Amino acid sequence: MNKKVGIILTGGIIGLIAAILVKFGNPANMGFCIACFIRDIAGSLGFHRAEVVQYIRPEIIGLIVGAYLMAIYKKEFSSKGGSAPITRFFLGIAVMIGALMFLGCPLRMVLRIGGGDLNAVVGLGGFIVGIAVGIFFLNKEFSLKRNYKVSKIDGHVLPIVNVGLLILLLAAPAFLFFSSKGPGAMAAPIWMALLAGLVVGALAQRTRLCMVGGTRDLIMFKDNYLLLGFLSIIVFSFIGNLVLKNGVAFTFANQPVAHSDGLWNFIGMILVGWASVLLGGCPLRQLILAGEGNTDSGIVFLGLFVGAGVAHNFKLASSPNGPTPNGQIAVIICLVAVLIISIINSNILKKER
Repeated sequence: MNKKVGIILTGGIIGLIAAILVKFGNPANMGFCIACFIRDIAGSLGFHRAEVVQYIRPEIIGLIVGAYLMAIYKKEFSSKGGSAPITRFFLGIAVMIGALMFLGCPLRMVLRIGGGDLNAVVGLGGFIVGIAVGIFFLNKEFSLKRNYKVSKIDGHVLPIVNVGLLILLLAAPAFLFFSSKGPGAMAAPIWMALLAGLVVGALAQRTRLCMVGGTRDLIMFKDNYLLLGFLSIIVFSFIGNLVLKNGVAFTFANQPVAHSDGLWNFIGMILVGWASVLLGGCPLRQLILAGEGNTDSGIVFLGLFVGAGVAHNFKLASSPNGPTPNGQIAVIICLVAVLIISIINSNILKKER
């Protein structure tokens, strides 16, 4: 019972913090979005030139460093990796392409629901379908094989790099790009965003919060522990938005940084859910694991980062006007590739004796 209370409180704190970040400057229904914020960082460093989404987001820095500090404090930090790095890198790219089709990661999906965005409910349906497909392959013994202990310094690299990103943000050298309009120009104060990330990173490290894990564990093991955190975020973000007057409207149309093409919202989140199951966790969970020293999750982070650049450089990302033809083609290609990865790494082709 204590663990369940802890995950509910964690979800509640995340939901409220997200609402506060929106109140103080973040885009509506985007107190947190792992995909969107990594995309913004990639843009700020020049990996894409979409002028409206370029900013070094302190929330991402805080999430990784918060998990890192908590893992060290609790003596749970461990440098390990070596589990199918190239496959994980590609799956990270696929998750980003699916998320930018939907315009949000699984965490933003539940925050959008808490803000009244009914398009996110459609996305949730696709997300659940994708997780169910992933579970089918888990039941067919899908595995990217075990990881191993690696050099101690390897696990510290990504947290250190993120501290470097914070220094860059504060120094704001001329070679960085910062949006002057659009979602990239909408941001809570740096100190507030960083503190929010640190708190959420530490809490997520302790509770193992994962958007994918909640649905997966309920289906596979009838365990609702992680799902309670998932639901708590929706409830408390809704309450926070109401109290802070962030604007809650239960509609499909005119939602902030969203589109109402239900089919592609659904399909995009199928890709996110399926690929995330194969990776062992949602984008939020990957950042937390990377903070704990897991270099496999660090590779996924790099895949997400590169995927953001690819999505905007090749016009794959959706906009409030809807998905692009290039994005639709890319999502289908990624689904086929994820299917191939699922089959090759499971026993589905093995002949029964």
